Amino acid sequence: MPTAASRPSTTARVNGARLTEPAPDTGELTGLADLVRLAADLDIDLGDPAETVPDDARKLSRVLLARLRATEDGTAEYSYVRGTLIELNTALVKFAASRFAHRKEPMDDILQVGTIGLIKAIDRFDPSYNVEFSTFALPTISGEIKRFFRDTSWMVHVPRRLQELRLTLAKATDAIEQQLDREPTPAELAAHLDLTKTEVLEGLTAAQAQSAGFLDTTAPGSGPGEGGGLAADQVAREERAFETVLCLEALKPLIAALPQREHTILSLRFGAELTQAQIGRHLGISQMHVSRLLNRTLTDLRAALLTED
Repeated sequence: MPTAASRPSTTARVNGARLTEPAPDTGELTGLADLVRLAADLDIDLGDPAETVPDDARKLSRVLLARLRATEDGTAEYSYVRGTLIELNTALVKFAASRFAHRKEPMDDILQVGTIGLIKAIDRFDPSYNVEFSTFALPTISGEIKRFFRDTSWMVHVPRRLQELRLTLAKATDAIEQQLDREPTPAELAAHLDLTKTEVLEGLTAAQAQSAGFLDTTAPGSGPGEGGGLAADQVAREERAFETVLCLEALKPLIAALPQREHTILSLRFGAELTQAQIGRHLGISQMHVSRLLNRTLTDLRAALLTED
């Protein structure tokens, strides 16, 4: 049997990415040779760059995403499958980043942040969502990039004095919480830091602006003709409706009993984190119809949960 050093190497290209490594001799999907064999079963030739088209990458990703969910985290196979999915889908990051080419931030930074979004999408995706991975991943990637712009803009436009005050208040809040076993009041923070209450409130306001400034913008897909409204209003309504039931074990059989359409809407909204407009386009219905179905479903779940209790 050949040793790891003497095994033949296998080379392939996926979306332009060149992958080379020794061919493994295990039965698991832990190396490129295994990947090439899996691709061959799907009629995908990874050895020929001309044949490796985006459709093939999508087809292979679909199989690997299901494989990832069925593989134990922390194993060599999990790491290899996850890494391969990242390489297969870098085109999604480039596509999302290209929409922000006019920004002053370096494109390398945008691509790096977008890749973080891609990794989050891979880790969160569940094949049971019954949606293409690209449909799930692009909003996550774009959201990560927009968050980067928001944070960068905040650091540029907020005076350094307030930036430093925000950090000081955060540390003081943690220290006082440990002593009092509750969140401190502005007056207690002021006394602890020898500041005026006005200065404390100014720092707290800066912190809120940094962490939640995105709530002042119109929600994507919620413009004229799509049931407009502020992102803050939409998020707050849905979070309040779902926060009391999301993690309760009692909900599992109730959600499982939902009609397929309502089950899909819940999965896409709270699992895939798609907007109502994106869900509507996926299902072929209006954003307002999605909103009504979502609100009705959440109301029914709450009522059923109370009945169960």
